[in-house]
Amino acid sequence: MKTKRQVIVGYVVLILFLVAILLPFYWMLVTSVKPDLEISAYPPTLFPHHWTFIHYATAFQQDNFGIYIRNSVIVAICSTFIVLALASMAGFAVARLPIPGKKTVLIALLIISVFPEIAVIAPLYVLLRDVNWLNSYQALIIPYSAFNMPFAVWILRNYFMEVPGALFEAAKMDGASVFQTFYRIFLPLTRPGLFAAAVFTFVASWTEFFMALVFNSSDTMRTIPVGIALFSGQYSEPYGTIFAGSVVSILPIVILVIIFRKWIVSGLTAGAVKG
Repeated sequence: MKTKRQVIVGYVVLILFLVAILLPFYWMLVTSVKPDLEISAYPPTLFPHHWTFIHYATAFQQDNFGIYIRNSVIVAICSTFIVLALASMAGFAVARLPIPGKKTVLIALLIISVFPEIAVIAPLYVLLRDVNWLNSYQALIIPYSAFNMPFAVWILRNYFMEVPGALFEAAKMDGASVFQTFYRIFLPLTRPGLFAAAVFTFVASWTEFFMALVFNSSDTMRTIPVGIALFSGQYSEPYGTIFAGSVVSILPIVILVIIFRKWIVSGLTAGAVKG
């Protein structure tokens, strides 16, 4: 039995943890609606005395932020669809089909998932330059899909392992092909895993910075992280515009997590006990 003191300490720790997480987001939000004079004021104000949305207007009208949003949406959605299509089939094959060398494949996927992208940025740049793909959507879609595939395969493989094997045997006895079994029986049962893989792939593609900076140098092909990083003035940094762009950039992520939070948790915890 927990004592009253332990409960109070637990709540205090939880509150401090939430404050540490939410304070940067709160500061970003209030700074985006402060006038420039109030942003640079000392001591800083925790709540804006005067509200303004001029920074949001500046981001969209002067800094091509709408173009950056369009590029990020296209790249993130295309990468997510490619990863789901391929990772779902790969996860099913690794989980249920008698493939030689499964453990080797899984170890290779694990190694690739933690492989630093900076180690391959130079050869990837040369390859994309030689095929004339620099400053294009595919210059980001293909690498993003490749780097996010191993993690998605691991998530979906664990979830496929949770589906009773008797379903696979029953479908085989009924004359269903492997693809029919995958598409009609197993895939509908793995929706939480699919949602989890989709959200994490989308977020990773939406927030990736380094490859987007190197591969797409044209202003019309920049994504949101690079566009925000390159907001700058001649004599001063436009902190209000930077924070306004940051607020807009995290909205899709927040919405996705709120809507699919149950499926994300379920997909990540699948196979935690066995498999």
